[in-house]
Amino acid sequence: MAAAPRSITDAPEPPAARVDAAPQADIDLDRADAHLRKVSAHDIVAWAADAFPAGSLALTTSFGVQAAVMLHLVNDVIPGIPVVFIDTGFHFNETYRFADELTTRLKLDLRVYQPALSPAWFHARHPGLHERDPDAYDRARKVEPMDRALAEIDPAATFAGLRRDQTQNRQAMQHVIFQNGRHKVLPILRWSTKDVFQYLKAHDLPFHPLHDEGYASVGDWHSTRPIGDGEDERAGRFHGLKQECGLHLPSSEGEAASRASSSL
Repeated sequence: MAAAPRSITDAPEPPAARVDAAPQADIDLDRADAHLRKVSAHDIVAWAADAFPAGSLALTTSFGVQAAVMLHLVNDVIPGIPVVFIDTGFHFNETYRFADELTTRLKLDLRVYQPALSPAWFHARHPGLHERDPDAYDRARKVEPMDRALAEIDPAATFAGLRRDQTQNRQAMQHVIFQNGRHKVLPILRWSTKDVFQYLKAHDLPFHPLHDEGYASVGDWHSTRPIGDGEDERAGRFHGLKQECGLHLPSSEGEAASRASSSL
């Protein structure tokens, strides 16, 4: 659990600006992608374990519907890798129980980070912010704690379970990207929903409990709903206003591009 905040402001002193810079490691991103597009997700994780210094990798998770895939896949190749979870304070009760279940079963080294303000205090100060300005809400409840987590853990690269079939913005991503001063490795980038189902079944892994209630993607309770027949996997998120929460975007024109990619 992250240390208690030292103030009652909305956020601690902000970290340095989230601006892309030249990659620090000797990795040619185009060349790496040309290789990684031909190998399995397991091999992509193994490649990262060799490409970056020992102990310099971390995995981020939201304990969402399909979270067990990445948690199992990466922890199997790199046992004990730090797993970062941002507790916004507004997750479903089912999400917290799911996190406990997977943490115990997979023996995860879970690192939980939270915003400075409690959910009640935040709501009192900013009532309805998630509806009025979801980007500002995400910056306060998700992006700031994640920036703080990465500043403390300081990984050279992180793993994330992004897939090209989830949003239009993700369709152009490579298997290794450089974003906000760090590399990000995307082992299941080419996977489909069917691939995810098959992996979960093959390894006897659970879906998030809300999957059976029609939730294809799960975030905060106040901005997540079940999807209807024929709707996109992430149609139930953010009141249809956008498809990204900001954790996987640079603070640049890419954020606007992702919002524009929403067909909702």
